[in-house]
Formats: sequence, structure tokens, C-alpha cells
Amino acid sequence: MSVLVVGLSHHTAPIEVLERMALGPLGAIDLAARVGRAEGISECLVLATCNRVEVVVEAESFHGPLTAIGEELSRSTALGLEELTEHLYVHYEDRAVSHVFSLACGLDSMAVGESQVLGQLRDALSVAQHAGHVGPQLNPLFQHALRVGKRAHSETAIDAVAASLVGLGLERARTVLPDLSAARAVVLGAGSMSGLAAATLSRAGVGELVVVNRTAERAARLADAHGGRAAAWGDLAHVLSQADLVVSCTGAVGHVLDVPAVACARAAVDTPLVVIDLALPRDVAPQVGGLPGVHVWGLSEIQAGRRDTVADAVEGSAVAQVRDLVTAEVAAYLTDRRAQRVAPTVAALRARAHEVVDLEYARLLQRLPELDEASRSEVRRTVQRVVDKLLHTPTVRVKELQSGETSGDYAHALRELFDLDPHEVAAVTSPPRIRRRVRP
Repeated sequence: MSVLVVGLSHHTAPIEVLERMALGPLGAIDLAARVGRAEGISECLVLATCNRVEVVVEAESFHGPLTAIGEELSRSTALGLEELTEHLYVHYEDRAVSHVFSLACGLDSMAVGESQVLGQLRDALSVAQHAGHVGPQLNPLFQHALRVGKRAHSETAIDAVAASLVGLGLERARTVLPDLSAARAVVLGAGSMSGLAAATLSRAGVGELVVVNRTAERAARLADAHGGRAAAWGDLAHVLSQADLVVSCTGAVGHVLDVPAVACARAAVDTPLVVIDLALPRDVAPQVGGLPGVHVWGLSEIQAGRRDTVADAVEGSAVAQVRDLVTAEVAAYLTDRRAQRVAPTVAALRARAHEVVDLEYARLLQRLPELDEASRSEVRRTVQRVVDKLLHTPTVRVKELQSGETSGDYAHALRELFDLDPHEVAAVTSPPRIRRRVRP
């Protein structure tokens, strides 16, 4: 069994393609369920964020599962398989593990080093666990990845590099609104990205912070947490008429702000309005940026700006430290995983040895029935010690070889040398297929 990652992100696809690939929570669950039922796939996790969709599976082979994932991704989105394939990246085995660990550390993010991806990974793992889509292979992989991500942020200076998407957007906003302390800022939405936006705006010292969300209670909680005030969704037009800066990340399907709505709200206003659209699909119709005095920057513009603002930092010592950490953790994980692969064979070998000892001990008792209980116990212990000593060196050595960098299937060699029943080993090695929970 091997780890296989198939996906597309801001590295491989333009924002327009990612927008068409956007999956809601239910869409991601449905995709994971369908991929998990494919031949040769035993476990599956889907990570769907604003700038990536990834499918991670435990696969028996490469080509069959890869084809199945591609077909299911195409089926879940508005992209044909041929068009989708142009933007996909594929990682397998060691490279797949390295990719997952790098992702957890924020090295693969649009804003290098950002920590939001840790929460996204944690949520994706929780959903997969609840649905029964992950088991003894992917569950420890992602648990380990989350630990690596936490280490990266606590043991290195990666947070100094980790300008969030909101922070990068604010850098753009300052070209129009140089004094944010006098700006009236509005956050549309109350999800995790909106929380990050509100926190960033609060730290930037904006003059006023207003949170607008369809659920009033969530808007109030977010506003209270960052010294702002909540406004009802029905008051959006009035709020827009007074705003200088809007950060929108609602996760809605369709445009939240279109040309008529913004034009009407700003009809009597002659001050500039900056709109940062962090949603995918877009919250803001692209044509809104053509209105007089309105500046709209979405993920594509922020992505382009990132190359200018953090290019030097990406090559800095903090990122290098995290890369070294990832390299060491990947090596440790792979060593442990290879050692675990030989463990069932070693267990089968010791079980076979115990069977032989039991059989020969029974024969001895038949031939020497006059042995007293003390003698029988001593004979049994002696035979067992001899067998254990004979097995000690080969079992220790096979674990060392299997966990090292040398190639070879040493577990198979052990099975051949000792004529172990492969079906008995398989019973120990292969976990039962995870039972899927069928959602209504």
C-alpha cells in the first residue's frame, strides 16, 4: 500500500479554473466517498480550500487509483477530464508524504508560512474520521503532519514570513488608503477566513470595524471578539455607503456584490472604496472594479503581488529551517512506516516458532510421561529460550534493513526462508476495509 496525492492548486491552475473546481463541504464529503469506493483504494481524505483541491489516498497501486481519482474529480466539478489533467499534480509514496508535511507547515501556501492551512487540515481529517474514510495508514500520516506543522510555527521564525492573504490584501489597500487608522472597514462573512480578516484589520488599527453576515449571532460574536460591531445583512447597502475598505469571504455561491448593488450604495459617495475579495468562487463580480472610485483585488491579483512582496523572504533562513524540519520528519516517518511493514511478518515468524515449540513439547511428553512437573517446565523454558535466541538476530536485522535506505523486500525474503503462509501474514498486515457511513 502507498500514499498517493492528486490535486490542483494556485501553483498549477489559474484562479478561473480553481473557481470552477470549488467544492463545498458536502461536495468534498461526496467526492471522498466516491473515491474511497474505487478499486485499489482503501482510505481517502479530501482537502478543499479556496486555492486548492487535493485527494489523498492509500492505494494498492498507482495507475488504477490515479485514473479513478481523475475521473471522480472531473465528475465533481465543471471541468472535463482532458482540461482538468492539464492542471493536476501527482505525488506518490515518499514525495506524497513530503508534500503533506510541507503543506501542513505552510510551505505550499499562496502566502508562504501561513498557519490557516493547519486548521483546514485538522478539519479535513476530522471530517474523514467521522465519515470512516481514513484508517491505520492515513490517520497517523495526517496526525504526524499536524504535529510537524505545529513544530514549524513554534520552533522556527516562519511566522515572520507568513503574511496572510488578508495581510497581502492590506498591502494593496494601502496604495489607495495609506492611513488605515482613519478607514472604516467591513468584513463580509463570519467563517474562519473572515475571522482571520477581522483579526488582521483589528491589529492594523482600522478606525472602525463592521462585520456583516447572514447569521446575526455569528456576526455579533466575531465583531465582539475584535472590538467591532455587527450589522444586519439587510443593512448591507447602508454599510457599503459608509465603507472605505471591504474584505469579502462569505463562501456563498454566486456574487454577493454585483454592479447594481455597489453602484446604488456608492451613488452619493465620492471617496474611494477598496474591495478585497478572498472568496472562491468570487464574492464580487469582476465588473465592480470598473465603477468610478472602486478598486477590487481578488485572489489572482494577490497571488501576483505575493511574488513581489515575499520573494526574498521565501529564500530566507526561516523557510530553510522549516524545510530542514520537514526533511527530518519525513525521514523519521518513512523509517517508522517501513519498520511497521515488516512487523506482521516478524509476528508471524514468532507465532510459527511457538507452534513448533508447542508441537515438539507435546511429543516429548508423550515419549517421557514420567517427567515431573518441574522438569517439564524447565524443558519448556529451555526450548523456548533456544528458539528465541535463534530468532533474535534475524528479526532484529530484518527490521534494521527494512527501515533503512537500502532497497529490497526483506519481509518477503523472511517469509520465503521460513516458509511462512502468506495468507497468515496478510491477515495481520491488511486491516479490514473501512465501513462507510452512508449519509442521507
